[in-house]
Amino acid sequence: MKITGFRSLTTVHRWGRPVGDANGFVAQGVTEVPVLLVETDGGLTGVGLGAHGEARRVFPALDGQDPRAVTTLYDRMLAHTFKSGHAGTAFGTIGAFDMALWDLKAKMAGEPLWRTLGAADRFVPGYASGLDIALDEEELVRLYSDWAARGFTGAKLKGGLDTERDVGRLRAVAEVLRANTRSPALMLDVNESWGRHQAVRLLARIEDRVELAWIEEPVRRWDANGHRAVGRASRTAVASGENLTGLEQFRPLLAADALQVVQTAGVWGITHFLRVATLAHGHDLPVSPVGYHANPLAHAAAATPNHLVTEVQDTGSPAGLTVDQAIEDGGIVLGDAPGLGITVDENALAAPEMDAGWARPDGPHVRPRDAGLRLVPESGPPGRATTRSPAGTASVAVPGPVHRPTRTERTKRTERESTP
Repeated sequence: MKITGFRSLTTVHRWGRPVGDANGFVAQGVTEVPVLLVETDGGLTGVGLGAHGEARRVFPALDGQDPRAVTTLYDRMLAHTFKSGHAGTAFGTIGAFDMALWDLKAKMAGEPLWRTLGAADRFVPGYASGLDIALDEEELVRLYSDWAARGFTGAKLKGGLDTERDVGRLRAVAEVLRANTRSPALMLDVNESWGRHQAVRLLARIEDRVELAWIEEPVRRWDANGHRAVGRASRTAVASGENLTGLEQFRPLLAADALQVVQTAGVWGITHFLRVATLAHGHDLPVSPVGYHANPLAHAAAATPNHLVTEVQDTGSPAGLTVDQAIEDGGIVLGDAPGLGITVDENALAAPEMDAGWARPDGPHVRPRDAGLRLVPESGPPGRATTRSPAGTASVAVPGPVHRPTRTERTKRTERESTP
C-alpha cells in the first residue's frame, strides 16, 4: 500500500463555555479544528488532527511511501524541512501527518492503535481540565461537577493573574472532587504568565493554602534555571514541555533537573510523544500528555510505562467527528475501532464562519505585553477587552492593554486638579 495524496478539511468544536487561559479566551466557546486526511492506493484513509499549514511542503516526503514505516517517515519529514522542522508551523504539520500515519498503520493491522503500540489495557487515567479562566466560581463548580460525575479525582485550573482568585477557585473545585476522593489532585497552569522574579513568591502564596500536585509553565518554556529555581523553592512539582518541540529543546531542562513532570502536546504527533516519553523515562520522570480533540495521544499513553495522567479537556467531539472512546471512571476508555477510532463525516463538518478561536490574529494566544512583568494582580476576574467581530462570528476576549499615563498626561492632569 502506498500513500497517494492528502486532503485538508476544517470543522469546529463547540465547547459550550468560554475557553482560554491567562493570555486570553474565546468568549463564545467555538474553535476551529483542522482535519488532515492521508489517502492511499489501498482505499484506506488516515486521519490526523491539528494545524497543518505546511502540508504542501511536507507531503513530498511521504508521496509514494509505505505508511507502515511511520517512524522512518517521521524522520524523513524532519529531514525534508530540517531548516525549520523543529518550529511551530512545520513541526505541527509533521505532527498531523504523523498522527494520520499511525492511524493508517493500525488500520492496516485491523486493530486499535493502542493494540498496535503494545498496550495491554484500554484504560488511560486522566484529569479534568476546563480551560476555565473566564468562568466565575458558580460556573466553575457546575463544570467540574460534571467531571466528578464521570469519576474524575484530579483537575487542572487556569490561572496566574490573581493568586487570591486562584486559591478560591482551587478550593471550590477541590470540594467538588471530594465526592470521589479525600485528597483531590489539583494542578494550576499559569501559561508562562509569571516572571522568574515573582514565580517563587506567587507559588508560595498559593501552596501555603492549597496543596498542588503541580504548577505548570510557571516561567518561559525554555527557562531551565527558572524552572529549577521554582522547583527547589517549593513543595509543588514543576510541569512543562507542551510548547517544546524537538528533543534538543527538552535536554537542557532535564539536564538541569528542572522538571518533575514532562509534558507533550497532542498537536506535535504520536512519534514525538513516544520519543519524549522515552527520554523522560531515562531520567526516571513521568510523562503527561496535554489534551487535544479526540485525545489521540491516549493510545500512545496506554503503552507508555512512565505515563502519569492525561489531560482531558472536554467530553464532546468536534462537529462531524465520531470517536470510539468513552470519558468515564476518571479517564479515557479506548475502543476497538481500528486506528485512532476517529470517523469523519464530511457532510456533518461545520466550517468556521470566521477567522475564529485559536487562529484569530488578535488572540487569544497572543502573549500580553505585560506578561511576566506584573507586580500586582489584576483586580477581580481577569481583565479583558472584547474584540469586535463581524456579525454572526464568535467574539474573542484578549488581555486588555494597561494604560500608563505619559509625563505630558500626568502634567495636564495635575494642572486640571490644581485649577480652582
